Amino acid sequence: MKLKIAFLAACAALASAAQAQTEIQWWHSMTAVNNEWVNDLAKDFNSRQKEYKIVPVFKGGYDESMTAAVAAFRAGQAPAILQVFEVGTATMMASKGVVVPVGKVMADAGRKFDPKGYVPAVASYYTAPNGQMMSLPFNSSTTVFYINKDAFAAAGLDASKPPTTWPEVALAAAKLKASGHKCPLTIAWQGWTQLESFSTWHNTLLATKRNGLDGLDARLVVNSPLHVRHIENLANMAKQGLFVYKGRANIPEASFVSGECAMITTSSGFYGNVAKNAKFKFAVATLPYYPDVPGAPQNTVIGGASLWVMAGRKPEEYKGVAAFFDYLSDPQVQSASHKRTGYLPITMAAFKATEDSGFYKQNPGTDTAVNQMIRKTTDKSRGIRLGNYVQIRAVEDEELEQVWAGKKSAKEALDSIVKRGNELLERFQRANKS
Repeated sequence: MKLKIAFLAACAALASAAQAQTEIQWWHSMTAVNNEWVNDLAKDFNSRQKEYKIVPVFKGGYDESMTAAVAAFRAGQAPAILQVFEVGTATMMASKGVVVPVGKVMADAGRKFDPKGYVPAVASYYTAPNGQMMSLPFNSSTTVFYINKDAFAAAGLDASKPPTTWPEVALAAAKLKASGHKCPLTIAWQGWTQLESFSTWHNTLLATKRNGLDGLDARLVVNSPLHVRHIENLANMAKQGLFVYKGRANIPEASFVSGECAMITTSSGFYGNVAKNAKFKFAVATLPYYPDVPGAPQNTVIGGASLWVMAGRKPEEYKGVAAFFDYLSDPQVQSASHKRTGYLPITMAAFKATEDSGFYKQNPGTDTAVNQMIRKTTDKSRGIRLGNYVQIRAVEDEELEQVWAGKKSAKEALDSIVKRGNELLERFQRANKS
């Protein structure tokens, strides 16, 4: 009888311990190898302690997960953590009562949190005008240039010297085509790579008010002569079969991994996919630029996403979120993530740990994204933070597709992006006037 009572008491204690574990929902938009990475981070954190359980839930693309979270918040069922892509930052910052600033979450839980420890260009992007860091940088990336070294060698090009300028890209594309390559160049995330990063890389404004960082009354100026020249050049390359448009967002990436396309401008976060799945040698290089533009190359802008803490959750969940964010910011965890994915190490300590490990020397090009981001910034290149930017990106896609299809000139499309985009910015400004 005593044994039975002891056994039942032990069972009750175990059940109580299991019930005491706090589950924390983490909604994200990571796919393929990056989805595996997210799941592994949650598993590792969960195995290190028993108090909290991070539950990662894939909620579709970035725009889909953001829409789903807004609906869930209204219904009182928002996740504790939401991954939001960088173009959603202004919208999240303007959403009063929807989020809890990351600094507050960490302070309330008694966790050390020093925004100065994060890569400055990354931390400043997610910091509100009042100096408060609003979200935790997570899969921060920037735009880089990938080449298929085997395809270059087959075309008689020097695979050890990727093109650094747009004229060199065009010449390489012509040689690749002459050697039988059906898709010399493709472009993923076209608005981000060819308009946003292109602007800061050339120290040229995409929008007024320091690209929106100085106020909601910013307006697009992406129809400048330099922008028109670049989109016109790409349009001419498309006509000659040197540039092949493969779709929106990251859809074109598959055509590089398969070997179909020999060059691509896309996210540094694409590295893990290429390293794991490509059957050829490849190189990661800096984004191409126009050598006659003063100040170029300057610096590229942040991409990827950050983790926002949603309001309306239980106090114990916020303690768990703080513990998880503490874990994510650990230099060794950060460094391992950086090596695995190609995303930026979000802290300077993680960058140093990666450098000290010899990883950059053993894997040339893997420090490209970091070097592009830690350059000194200017008032024209610090970052881009505009309201309704998810919708503006869709406008950019629609208009650029008209150019690649030969239905609009570069000037017509860019003028239309400015007109339609500014209407969205005016609407956002009206809706968020304090």
